[in-house]
Amino acid sequence: MSAASSTVSTSASPTAPTTTRDSDEARAVRAARRRATARFALTRLIQGIFVVWVAVTITFIGLHLAPGDIVDTLLGQDRDDAELRAKVIAEWGLDRPVLVQYLSYLGGILRGDFGTSYAQHKPVLDIFTSQIGATLQLAGSALAIAVVLSLCLSLWLAGRRGTARTVVGSAELAVLSVPSFWLGLILLTVFSFQLHWFPVVGNNGLSSLVLPALAIGIPQGAYLTQVLREDLDGELTRPYVLTARSRGASVARTKRVHALRHAALPAVTIGGLIVGGLLGGAAITEEVFGRPGLGHIAVSAIQAQDMPVVLGVAFFASLVFVIASTAVDLAALALDPRLRQTRS
Repeated sequence: MSAASSTVSTSASPTAPTTTRDSDEARAVRAARRRATARFALTRLIQGIFVVWVAVTITFIGLHLAPGDIVDTLLGQDRDDAELRAKVIAEWGLDRPVLVQYLSYLGGILRGDFGTSYAQHKPVLDIFTSQIGATLQLAGSALAIAVVLSLCLSLWLAGRRGTARTVVGSAELAVLSVPSFWLGLILLTVFSFQLHWFPVVGNNGLSSLVLPALAIGIPQGAYLTQVLREDLDGELTRPYVLTARSRGASVARTKRVHALRHAALPAVTIGGLIVGGLLGGAAITEEVFGRPGLGHIAVSAIQAQDMPVVLGVAFFASLVFVIASTAVDLAALALDPRLRQTRS
């Protein structure tokens, strides 16, 4: 009995320290990952604040250096009235030094006060909240079109050679060579003026959203397709693909399940550029299709030298870019675990 127990204790004694050591290593790894995540979050927060500050500062300086007089914009037809001019200058604080105006505006941002529109005489934040829904609807629809188009074309054409790939590649180049507003005008001419399938202008339901979303989403989808298809072509030559095929997986399943995750990383990392394309496209497309939204507000504010609204647009656009870039980085970490080790 004692011999048996001695045998058990002898065989078990090396296992206990090993288990303890493994658990200590696992805790150390988890702690390192938490520290790396905290550093990443702090770094992105600092970078985001810096990017937003630079965007607002450059816009502020550019507006003050632009030709024209803001006071004349506020006065309109009464610009020759000296008494009214002095009153307006004092009311809007335009008699203060530019540096004081700049610091005052930054302080207002920290309080959530983006000023009052010169043209509409409404708080900028109220203008944004009333228009942001239409822009997000348009940008979200365009993004969905771009992603779906890119996935379908890339999975279909990856690994293929022939007429279909040549035709689609030529169409991609043609679409990318045409500005989004030109594509919008072509869509309007064909589907609104000739076929009468969709309304020409306005924001009346789903039918009025289709053409603007296509005008923005198709070029972004063509760009994504080029990136994703090329990476899928490269992944299909990897040994793991041959292993999957030897185990009976079909070509479609191999692309969709095995190759797509690895090939998607470069496409995901250009998400910031895609968001920039969506915002820029929305500004022009909303004008072409007569839709409400932040793009329409931005164009009108620039034409009217409505400085508070233009500064608010710069703040919003840079903030969206920062959020999108952070989301892209997090998605890249989820797709490729090796990046976690690099950051840790």
